[in-house]
Amino acid sequence: MNLYKFSSELFLALVVITVLVSSILISIPEINLLYSTSSFGQSLQQSQNELQSSSNKQVQQTIADTIDRISNSISNSSKIESNASQTQNATSLPTFQHKVSILDNIVSQKVRVGDIDIAYKQIGQGEPILLISGSGNVMDVWPAYFLEELSKDHKVIFFDNRGVGNTTSGTMPFSIEQFASDTAGFMSALKLQEIDVLGFSMGSFVAQKLALAYPEKVNRLILSGASCGGQEGIPQSPQIVKALSDFVNNQTEDVNSFLEVTFPINWIKENPDFLDAIPKSSEIVLSSTLKKQFDINENWLSKNWTGVCDQLQRLTKPTLIITGMEDKAVPANNSLVLMDKIPGSWLVQIRDAGHGLMYQFPETFTRIIETFLSTTGKNNGE
Repeated sequence: MNLYKFSSELFLALVVITVLVSSILISIPEINLLYSTSSFGQSLQQSQNELQSSSNKQVQQTIADTIDRISNSISNSSKIESNASQTQNATSLPTFQHKVSILDNIVSQKVRVGDIDIAYKQIGQGEPILLISGSGNVMDVWPAYFLEELSKDHKVIFFDNRGVGNTTSGTMPFSIEQFASDTAGFMSALKLQEIDVLGFSMGSFVAQKLALAYPEKVNRLILSGASCGGQEGIPQSPQIVKALSDFVNNQTEDVNSFLEVTFPINWIKENPDFLDAIPKSSEIVLSSTLKKQFDINENWLSKNWTGVCDQLQRLTKPTLIITGMEDKAVPANNSLVLMDKIPGSWLVQIRDAGHGLMYQFPETFTRIIETFLSTTGKNNGE
């Protein structure tokens, strides 16, 4: 069996098992799904041990049965693959290599918001979910698999932040607060009220500000690669700051040093062609915009301000925090701070995943998002 496929299925197995545990424990008060800690200082292993010790025999039997089913499924898949044709096609490729299809044909639209014109796209039907991109990311680089799967049951709306791609820069200074205001204005222009919001990296900073400043606009909150910043946040290492700064300021030609901030080194070695699977776009990001976004990111992650950590207890909407345990760009332990601060939040940590986990394991990432949305939906008591 392909080593990558085995690893991906193993990650998915772990997520499924944890979801089963959480669904049984959901009636127990003061338990944060999917992992639980009573304080930030505890390690993930301690958290898992505590969760396991609080489970009853029914939970343990459910886990054992699930492992058996998954093992049998993987074994059967291996037998099928060994007898199948060796011709490689889209379905036999690793999931992170899912090919762009209908996404190429989505028409970009524009709407005036304050001093800027915001370019955006939307796909699918159903409950709307808004995606807020990371620093320097144009809207076309969301994983194709993620967009296609999510759009089966949701209207997925994604856009270019101020100054990025086909959205104009305007006259207002760049800041996380301004981006949150832009997003709120964009939602109003599209008549979107109380919808689900997913923010990645810098987009997660914006999403937190949006939920705090405009709580009536956010239904459920999903934070990927996130930090609440400031004095209680976990800052980047000096080496990471230098690698990012050198790249943004064109002081290095070593692209690998930048990629290693986003993806674990071992995963890059095991998947040498992974860049071929990241969506390409004709949209551009000016170097001046990239520098401005880099600065506001670093300001958020620095210890030179209070951060929003102490404000997060005001968030009462269902919140999912998802992170790669090898994340260096926004250190993974920030997820524990967030979970400790946001009442009743879910936390999922993915082993061997970095900041770009949604590109490494798009199927796992998507299943986690879908599980959260289906479990916390209106038909589940919300």
